[in-house]
Amino acid sequence: MDDRLDIALIQTRTPATAAAGLAHVEPLIRQAAAGGAQLILTPEGTNFLEQRRAFRDAALSSEEADAAVLGLRALAAELGVWLLIGSAIVRSDAPGDARAANRSLLIDPSGAVTARYDKLHVFDVDLANGETYRESASVRPGEAARLANTPWGGLGLTICYDVRFPHLHRQLAQAGAAMIAVPAAFTRPTGEAHWETLLRARAIETGAFVLAPAQGGTHEDGRQTWGRSLIVGPWGEIIARADHDEPGVLHASLDLSAVDRARASIPALRHGREFDPPQ
Repeated sequence: MDDRLDIALIQTRTPATAAAGLAHVEPLIRQAAAGGAQLILTPEGTNFLEQRRAFRDAALSSEEADAAVLGLRALAAELGVWLLIGSAIVRSDAPGDARAANRSLLIDPSGAVTARYDKLHVFDVDLANGETYRESASVRPGEAARLANTPWGGLGLTICYDVRFPHLHRQLAQAGAAMIAVPAAFTRPTGEAHWETLLRARAIETGAFVLAPAQGGTHEDGRQTWGRSLIVGPWGEIIARADHDEPGVLHASLDLSAVDRARASIPALRHGREFDPPQ
């Protein structure tokens, strides 16, 4: 297994339909591949971002029929790269459930999907100002964590709000993840307050590389996302960052042997203990 890996994170401002989403992200992926990236990662909602229910329902299709998913599988095969669709919003496979799945898809250089992960944690909140948000009304949560195999080692799959649940990342690292993907569409207020801190904390806790491609800017449905895509090393150091919300490509070369060094220096993954809950 090669200890060196050239990666690229794609930062997007995804439109409201899958065809437009593909047209938006394709030139950025081509740019990343031309720059030597072997593994390319895109953000949450790579195929489309749309909160307005009628527009979302019109844009939603199955994974097998989604224009962006199909186009990106063909593009990975054409370019001969590994491609993580950070997530695609697709119709749920669950019988009788009209909600979508928020699904990461790892595509190999033949264009085959080698791993799927449905976002485990969905964001429901009642704010003090009376506003409410119910992601669970439109997205069916997943039921299982997922560690994907790559030529460079294990890649733990998470999506956005999952970053706030340290036990998920710890379990991925204990299962063999040397890298953890955190594709996201963070809101501007929470992104400004918490984005970098959370990502660095997850890297330090797990001794893994954290790869976080993000959406950024004001979208067609009016939402505002934070951007600032980030690559964090296993010691918590910032390897590369975007300091803006604009679409673009963030390159880095990873020394994967750093994972073993970090975990040998602080072997916290081996030191966890079972204990009684607080009384």
